[in-house]
Amino acid sequence: MKKREKLDIIHKYYSTAITTIDSVNRLIDFVEEQLDLEPYKVMLADSICSDDVNSIQYPARAHEFLGPFKMGGLDGFPFTGLTGMGAFASHVPDDGAVFIYYGPHIGISKNGVIGEIHRIGQSKHTGCCGAAKGALNKLLNDQITAGNITELDYQMNTIEQILLHQKDRILNAENHLFEATEVIYEAIDERINELVAKTAYNCKYVILVGAILINSDSDMGSFTSTKRFDIIDLATNVRTNYLTQFPL
Repeated sequence: MKKREKLDIIHKYYSTAITTIDSVNRLIDFVEEQLDLEPYKVMLADSICSDDVNSIQYPARAHEFLGPFKMGGLDGFPFTGLTGMGAFASHVPDDGAVFIYYGPHIGISKNGVIGEIHRIGQSKHTGCCGAAKGALNKLLNDQITAGNITELDYQMNTIEQILLHQKDRILNAENHLFEATEVIYEAIDERINELVAKTAYNCKYVILVGAILINSDSDMGSFTSTKRFDIIDLATNVRTNYLTQFPL
């Protein structure tokens, strides 16, 4: 299947999505041409779902960066918190940059079904993101209790609470899973920015890329629908939005 044919499937839900390979290539070009840095001067932290499909489908070229430091748990929420962000910040080259890639993920099969993918070696499609789908199912069946976060299932309970806070919005949406993923993205984006504001970085730049990571069948690969591309110049503390000028 040609790239344009794959994108036609994904664009039914995410009209500006590109392949994750193209996204990483564009970011490396930006780092080299606009920030005048080589990738080995950039420490990558990702806050994406711990689902193995993300490790399988994330482009190998991202390994030109240092890292990655893993901040995310279920569906990409940055569960390592302020301690994790501080630890990561202390690993960055002094004359380099930090690159934080974050957001939830969602599956779209090559048959155009949202919320599922065909994984390597399996005969049937499975859910993606399973945590988001599980929390959504509990929301739809009124099985989430406000404030209920347990030690045994802390991460899942946190995702459930995020959805519960936006219950009406999700239930009134045309596609419940699509909207739930948007809600989770907004919660992750808010938390990442809160953590960044409370962390000291001993380098030149902070690069923030917030996105919906879209997985597809094993022969399709992954795609990225970028929602934030900000650069913070730490010398001036000026934040610039580059998403329109340099779409990822």
